[in-house]
Amino acid sequence: MKRTIKQLTYRILCFFLVLFCLSFKPVVQKSKTPNIVYILADDLGYGDVSIYNPKGKIATPNIDKLAAQGMRFTDAHSPSSVCTPTRYALLTGRYPWRSRLPVGVLRGYSRTLIEEDRPTVASLLKSQGYQTGVVGKWHLGLDWEMAQGKEELLKTDGYGIKTEMKPEDIDFTKKTTGGPISAGFDYSYVLPASLDMPPYCYMEDQQVTEQPTAYTAGNKLESGYTGPFWREGKMSPSFDFHGVLPEFIRKANAFLKKQTAAKPFFLYLPLAAPHTPWVPKKEYLDKSKAGEYGDFVQQVDAAVGEVLKTLEASGLADNTIVIFTSDNGPYWRQNFVQQFDHAAAGEFRGMKGDAFEGGHRIPFIVRWPHKVKPNTVSNATTTLANLLSTCAEIVGTKDTKFTTEDSYSILSVLLGKTKQVPDQPAVVHSSSIGYFAIRKGDWKLIEGLGSGGFTEPKELKPKVGEAPGQLYNLATDISETNNVYEQNPDKVKELTQLLTEIKQSKTKITLK
Repeated sequence: MKRTIKQLTYRILCFFLVLFCLSFKPVVQKSKTPNIVYILADDLGYGDVSIYNPKGKIATPNIDKLAAQGMRFTDAHSPSSVCTPTRYALLTGRYPWRSRLPVGVLRGYSRTLIEEDRPTVASLLKSQGYQTGVVGKWHLGLDWEMAQGKEELLKTDGYGIKTEMKPEDIDFTKKTTGGPISAGFDYSYVLPASLDMPPYCYMEDQQVTEQPTAYTAGNKLESGYTGPFWREGKMSPSFDFHGVLPEFIRKANAFLKKQTAAKPFFLYLPLAAPHTPWVPKKEYLDKSKAGEYGDFVQQVDAAVGEVLKTLEASGLADNTIVIFTSDNGPYWRQNFVQQFDHAAAGEFRGMKGDAFEGGHRIPFIVRWPHKVKPNTVSNATTTLANLLSTCAEIVGTKDTKFTTEDSYSILSVLLGKTKQVPDQPAVVHSSSIGYFAIRKGDWKLIEGLGSGGFTEPKELKPKVGEAPGQLYNLATDISETNNVYEQNPDKVKELTQLLTEIKQSKTKITLK
């Protein structure tokens, strides 16, 4: 009997000892700061994503699934209708016409466009303890090291920005200085510019991985910038145009696999596709009904799926914001629309380069588990310049250094608290030849006649007594076919004055 009582007492003491120990068990809390993966397609149209355009001839099941898991925006815009300017605005939160290159794009031998010490999304997140990485098409310039005896060229005004450097003036064996690292990225693996612009080489942490000692005469130069087109120029001997998209996904996945829950990370993944050259791998040929362009888009969709799969396998997806979008509208001429019965820009007028909606209205999808309600659609008007302020609000920083002229947080829209972006007075777009367009509510004003971009006629001089610009009510005329500039002088005056105020402002202005 005594033995039984003794055993029972022992078991009870053990039980309470276990409870005591459990009560003091250290709790390892995972950071609540979300990881961010930002995937930027290149020249992908609003109508190229099947969830935006069910009648289209391209299937994008992985992007569609991402939309079903998060929020899909129907009124999102690139700040510019071409590559470099949008990328500048995305990272800096400033409209591109505030930069040293108000109009146009850089080339592969250009110097860095982002000003020294300019706050960026990457430097913001890095200051908050993030591991930052960029994999993909950079196209914001690199401060190439000058060849011996060529240093004086750097004193030339606009050299490397408004005029391109010559490859013979560059020492490719040395690391570049300005570029991803000066923009706040810890790690970089990039193509200097577009996949149709030399030099054709990869750069890892600002060092050329294989010297561009080979040369290509170019390809399909007569195609009108379509198909497997690329310009002549220097290239690395083993460079493979068809292998660029898979290579970027491989490197992006390698970056993701190195991350842990102990430290948040930001991966900026600007793809070089489906921009020219349209070079789908063999397994994607004839998989769409929109030719080699459509096949390439479907390869992009599969690539997005690979990245999402890596996130899931790593166990980090649950605390990761994934954003998918495009840098501008598609380069898809009207003859292609008719040939394939595919509207790459959706229901919108125009294409890449234009001030019309087709030039800058883009797919924009955000997945954020437990924060963004799945399968929701937002009609909020927003631009890619809003990323900086959104990230600042997400991480909770009040540092005024990251308050820029043109970035407004969309966090309240993502969380379902507001229908529109708070305090945003309007959004402004710039076309490939420098046309300005301003959008406020349903109204859109374009300062000029013609497309302002690649659609002909791109520029028209007004006839005597003719309106000098274009005004559209997008609520009733989404295709911008009825110019009501002359019928609405008060609205023209209002938008013109607001555009002037935004252009001249050195600080952020808010909704009045």
